[in-house]
Amino acid sequence: MTWHVLGAGSLGSLWAARLFRAGLPVRLILRSTERLAAYRAAGGLSLVENGQSHLYPIPAETADTSGPVQRLLLACKAYDAEEAAASLAPRLGPNAEIILLQNGLGSQDAVATRLPRARCILASSTEGAFREDAFRVVFAGQGHTWLGIPGQTQAPGWLAELTQAGISHDWTADILGKLWRKLALNCAINPLTVMHNCRNGDLRDWPHEVAALCEELTRLLLSCAQKDAADGLLTDVQRVIEATAANYSSMYQDVARGQRTEIAYLLGYACAAARQQQLNVPRLDALHAQLLAHLAARGLPLV
Repeated sequence: MTWHVLGAGSLGSLWAARLFRAGLPVRLILRSTERLAAYRAAGGLSLVENGQSHLYPIPAETADTSGPVQRLLLACKAYDAEEAAASLAPRLGPNAEIILLQNGLGSQDAVATRLPRARCILASSTEGAFREDAFRVVFAGQGHTWLGIPGQTQAPGWLAELTQAGISHDWTADILGKLWRKLALNCAINPLTVMHNCRNGDLRDWPHEVAALCEELTRLLLSCAQKDAADGLLTDVQRVIEATAANYSSMYQDVARGQRTEIAYLLGYACAAARQQQLNVPRLDALHAQLLAHLAARGLPLV
């Protein structure tokens, strides 16, 4: 079955290149005819690994190209996910599968509600990649991807194709726990790197701020029945800060480039969940307000 990949950013490109070179049928879906022309002019997708660049001439098309889509990897930003998936609704076959590779929480439910006939598979990845140029992606660090449907223990047979492509992965019925854990990690690190204008590792200079956020996030996770995601959160946040010390967070990079952030699906989602649970999280609320003001001062979207 063909893998259709919508979202030629860092992770989407990383998946597409590895699936393609493993001999699996892959097609990129690009957002416009202009983007498609630029891709064809580039000759394909370049993946840089260990300093070596390889060009992969993966077939590409736009959303309005004819032909069915049965397995879709949706790798766009969280705020684009619902409309991007909906643009392919006329092409989705019966029981089509959509693998949702978005940061944070909220966009997954929006896609599932918009396309109720599709089978939505949630994914959470720790792989490191960044876009160096148009259609040129650097594989920055081997990670792991968790996939699953909440409560479903039976994994689909096509996961063997991910093994074939060298994509480290596991299936879990507790995929929501994985997504909550990653959301908490992002909420404890990304906003602070923006407000302090620093790399991840520089957060060592603000240990009390990090610890205070983790305390509130732990209480939030417990109130949302996510005990496993809450366990050892501060230790894990400190580990990620050390492991990615030289990196700039994705939110920092978005702000630096003058691009829209995923704040509504990260810190915004956490603060909204706390209100729903009637849980007092003053530090998270204050950080959210500070970050919104920071974005507004730069003319960036607040949602």
